[in-house]
This record gives sequence, structure tokens and C-alpha cells, in this order.
Amino acid sequence: MTALHYRTAKQLAALVRKRGIGCRELLEHHLARVDRFNPALNAVVAFDREGARRRADEADAALARGEVWGPLHGVPMTIKESFDMVGLPTTWGLPEYKDHKASSDALAVKRFRAAGAILYGKTNVPQWLADWQSYNPIYGTTNNPWDVSRSPGGSSGGSAVALAVGMAAIEGGSDIGASIRNPAHYCGVYGHKPTWGICSPRGQALGGRVSGADIAVVGPMARSADDLALGLSVMAGPDEVDGEGWTLTLKPEKRTKLAEFRVAMVLDDKVAEVDRTVVDRLQALGDFLGRQGATVSDRARPAFDSWEVQKLYVALLRAATSGRQPDAVFARNQELARGLRPDDESYFARMTRANVMHHRDWLALNEKRNQMRLAWHAFFKEWDLLLCPAASSAAFPHDHAGERHERLVTINNKRVPTTDQLFWAGYSCLFYLPGTAVPNGLTPDGLPVGVQIVGPQYGDLRCLRFARLLERAWQGFVPPPGYA
Repeated sequence: MTALHYRTAKQLAALVRKRGIGCRELLEHHLARVDRFNPALNAVVAFDREGARRRADEADAALARGEVWGPLHGVPMTIKESFDMVGLPTTWGLPEYKDHKASSDALAVKRFRAAGAILYGKTNVPQWLADWQSYNPIYGTTNNPWDVSRSPGGSSGGSAVALAVGMAAIEGGSDIGASIRNPAHYCGVYGHKPTWGICSPRGQALGGRVSGADIAVVGPMARSADDLALGLSVMAGPDEVDGEGWTLTLKPEKRTKLAEFRVAMVLDDKVAEVDRTVVDRLQALGDFLGRQGATVSDRARPAFDSWEVQKLYVALLRAATSGRQPDAVFARNQELARGLRPDDESYFARMTRANVMHHRDWLALNEKRNQMRLAWHAFFKEWDLLLCPAASSAAFPHDHAGERHERLVTINNKRVPTTDQLFWAGYSCLFYLPGTAVPNGLTPDGLPVGVQIVGPQYGDLRCLRFARLLERAWQGFVPPPGYA
């Protein structure tokens, strides 16, 4: 039988409703996991233990009266540090915010509470949520439970670790550059990057900002595809302002067999070479799908050039985050941009130009994006889903030296910039498409590998249905060794 802490959130909620365990007892079980494993992993970095205990006692009392708050009644969870949670710090890993404590809950937190979840803490992130590692000067470094010398991914790295070792049953993350999908891939859990705009990010910001950013989304992380679907149902929908004018209706997915899907597969790309250990797992999955009767192609692609996608993504990504720059930094970047050679296409050059681009230039890039969105739309008329890597390799060793764009990772015995593999982040999210990262086995060195399931815009339920079918027929969550 699956250990209590590795059961899905849906299973735990059902157990609570059947009176198989009390809400307070379930919370204490998870807090004991934290006391046992968190010191070596540093995944959960801020706590409201007593508030969670009071809430769990209230949940038990409500259940005794025959009241069920929602589908997550009594289920313990944590949430990414970047979401506001009353009384706990929201810092995004930045020392200047270390004393800032939220006075209200983020909308996602409110919705998880309304669904009955018991939130007891927050999970670690990199500074500015801008790394595929999770470390910062306030909370320190989070370690990957599969190999503590390696990164758990980022920016939702603490979230993925909390799930992987059974310290939380479900999580909320955010994603603008694979920050949900990358740590899910590195830690062997599930993560869903929703279609842009369907989950309100209200309260997942710094400095009181209320406007959402281009490309950026919030979404669920979990240990099962069913829990992703449940998490999405909790998080999705407009905020109270937008809700005056629109409601969300995602098209249900009717297919119930892998054989009914038409699947395109991208195993590698010239822009972001993929390590052989990841390619082999993707190929194994493609072969399996073929044996199951699915229509599979390793040649079908949207009608645009990969290099153009990468250039466009980096430009619009860095434009989307450019508002973070203080005036002095903006002025310095203007000077740097003026000094760049026109033919300099390094990541640093493209980032610097994007940080200071004129709005007219942004409009021209956005026009290119929308032309490519039409190419994706045409592609999904012929193909139901596209499968591709979530990242170019499995988890890499901790590396905190210098700037992110200066660091290297090893891909097929070659040292390449870490920023190359942003391609696999932007391949879907630049165009507002949903992307679901699910487990796809282990490398020969015993590290998790995921696969990214990309669907058409608003095709979130199609991605999640396919993830569920893969979970049952191919590969599901496997706990890291040593965390029984």
C-alpha cells in the first residue's frame, strides 16, 4: 500500500471524508516529515504551523457537523514563496524584502483555502524567480532529493522537492521560463503551465503590483495527473474584476485511450541540443505510444524556424521582466545596449536590448508572435498534441558562480550555456499554450527525466487527460530513494 505521505491529494481528501484519518492527524504527519527531511533539503522556508493546526482543528469540527469545505478538505499543502500568504514573508529571495510580510492572501491561496486545503508554509525560490536553481541570500540553497549535490530546478524548486519527499500533497507554482515544468522534470513530479490568462496571478507579485505580466502564469504542481486537474480547477478562473465580464469554460477532452491521439514528437533541436539520456527516454515513450496504436510523428512541426522562436522568446521574455529594473539599472542597460555590435546575438546582448526596447519595437515582435500563433493553430488542426523535452538535461550540479548567462551545463559531453535550454520553455509558453511536465523515467545515473506535453491554446484538459493516460499505462510518480 502507498505510504500516507505519498498518496495523492485526491486520495487523502477521500480518506479524510471517510473518517479514515483526522485533518489534524494528517497535518501532524506531514509536519513530522518536514522535521525529518527538510533540514537537509531546505525546501520549506517559511512556516505557519500554529495557524495550520487551528485550521486543521476547524476542519475536523466542520466534518463532524457534516460540512465539507471542498475537494481538498483537510489536505496539507505548501505554496511557492512568491505567493502572498497572511503573516508570512513574500520576498522572492531578495534581501531588501526580507522583512516584508503579506497582509492578505494571494487569490490562489484564497482559492486553495476555500477548497479546504490546510496551508502550513511556503517553499524556496531563486532571487526574482529567475533561475533553474533555487537559492537566495535569505533562505539559502534547496537541494534535489535525488542527489543533494544537484539543483531541484527553479524557480518553483522548493515546491517540487516538497512534493517529491511527501512534505506536501499539492502545490501552487508560477512559470514564465519553465519555472513549473523545469523543477517537475528535475524532481520527478507533475507540473502544469496553464494557458496564459486562465489563472489569475493576483497576489503573486512584489511591491503591491496587481497587473499580470506577459507570458507569465501561475499553475498547479502535484504527484499525479489527477491532482493537476484538481489543482487547475481550484486555481483557474478570472479575478473579481474580470469575473464581471467573463467566465472560463475549457473544452472537455473526450478521448479515453492513447490510441485515439495524434502525437507529434520533437526529441531535439539545433537551437538547444538535448542530452542523449533525455532523448533516449523520449524515444522510448514514442515507441511505446506507437505500440499502443497512437499516431506518432517525429517530423511534424509548426511552420516556423526554431531560431526565430528562440530570438523572439528571449526578447519578449526580457521585455516582460524589464519593469523590475530600478532607474539606475535601466540607464546602465541603455548605455550597454548602445555599445553592442549589431551582429552580437549572444544571450547577454539579446537580453540587454530587450531590457530597454522601445514599445514600437515590442509591437513589431508581438506581431511576429501572433503570426506564429496562427502557425501553431494550423498545426493543432492536424495534430492533437506535441511532446518535447522540458529541459535539455536532467538536474545539474549546484552552480552559483557569476551571472546565470555565464554558467555552463554539460550536454552530450559538451559545455554549453545554461540559457540555451530556455528554448524548451519558450517553445510553448511564448505562444500562450498549455504545457504539462510529467515523469518519463530515469537516466542511467538514476536522475528523473520528464516529458513536456504541449497542447493548443485552451487545450489544458487535453494535456491533462493525456498525462493521466500516460500515468496509468507508462510512468507515474516514483519517490526518490531514502525518503520512505
